[in-house]
Amino acid sequence: MKKVLILGGGIAGVAAAIAFRKKGFEVELVSERDYLFVYPISIWLPVGMAEFREVSMSLSELARNHAFLLTIDKVTALDGIQKTVTLEKKGLRHTPPLVVVALGASKLKHEGIEHTFSICGKPEDSLLLKKKIDELVARGSGSIAFGFGGNPKDLSAVRGGPAFELFFNLYHHLQKLGIRDRYEMTFFAPMAEPGARMGKKAFSAMQELFKTKSFKTCYGKKISRFEPDGVVFEDQSKLKSDLTMFIAAGSGHEAIQSSNLPKSDAGFIRIDNFCRIEGLSGWYAVGDVAALEGPDWKAKQGHLAELMAGNAACNASVEHLGQKGEMKGYQKHLTILCVMDMGDGAGFVYKNSAIEIFIPMPVVGHWLKKGWGHYYKLSKRWL
Repeated sequence: MKKVLILGGGIAGVAAAIAFRKKGFEVELVSERDYLFVYPISIWLPVGMAEFREVSMSLSELARNHAFLLTIDKVTALDGIQKTVTLEKKGLRHTPPLVVVALGASKLKHEGIEHTFSICGKPEDSLLLKKKIDELVARGSGSIAFGFGGNPKDLSAVRGGPAFELFFNLYHHLQKLGIRDRYEMTFFAPMAEPGARMGKKAFSAMQELFKTKSFKTCYGKKISRFEPDGVVFEDQSKLKSDLTMFIAAGSGHEAIQSSNLPKSDAGFIRIDNFCRIEGLSGWYAVGDVAALEGPDWKAKQGHLAELMAGNAACNASVEHLGQKGEMKGYQKHLTILCVMDMGDGAGFVYKNSAIEIFIPMPVVGHWLKKGWGHYYKLSKRWL
């Protein structure tokens, strides 16, 4: 059985481990955490609509169910020429002929970022945000600012969706408590039209919701720094805030940026349409760690990460196991797809190069997303 080493235990890495096992490979998965954190459904954790255990899965259980080897360790360095990986605990080791890099992305470092909270950083950050929200609710009033940033070197490395979802869910949470009118809620972003990549229909509908719910906005101003009591912009104006939730744009993973792997200007791994790392036979990159090629509106999302993982397994089986089949590319499957949850409903968003769809789904949309969360976890355990 041909061996493959998969680096990263997130959505892309787990999908790759399962897909490669199904193709008949012997798989070792390296993850710095012993659990898979399901980021798309973690939006409910800070507002008390989900527990940490409900948005995480044991990697040991997944390893047993799918018969792959699990190593808990942190990747600190990679060498594509010498074919080595350095782990924090186990040190330097040579890689097998097949390697899948699924380490995800790092975040751009803004001055004063320690004064903000996030739901797209370390999993435990969501718990810190919940604590802060609970404190602000106990206080009885205050100002709230939510936002996300961009990376001018890679426009696909933006995580705006979760910021909008949590913002709406926090509104719903305050409404249920009967104290919404005591809080000023402002959404900020450096781009003039945050969320526009979802399509005109979705963007217009969301802006109308902002007006209906009396949200304030601060768009089109570059962020200079964060302070304990708010956000300072490039023009030195300041958005006062008792709670600032901010999702920084992605940048290349630290271990990748210091490696000799081929990289984009933003530090992501350069791959071809078949997820093969440029110039490295048998090496693949999937998910957020990879530099995507495609239309300007392309975005790094979980469904694309899973598709790339499956394609890499298929392509490796054709090239390295001699199995029959066609090579599969990811570029023709680039889409924006999400169910944007709002706590008491949702909006279905779909966009590709030909069409864009937005369907409001009051009430049922929220339970549809809840159902997807259960399906995702069950499918990873048993399918």
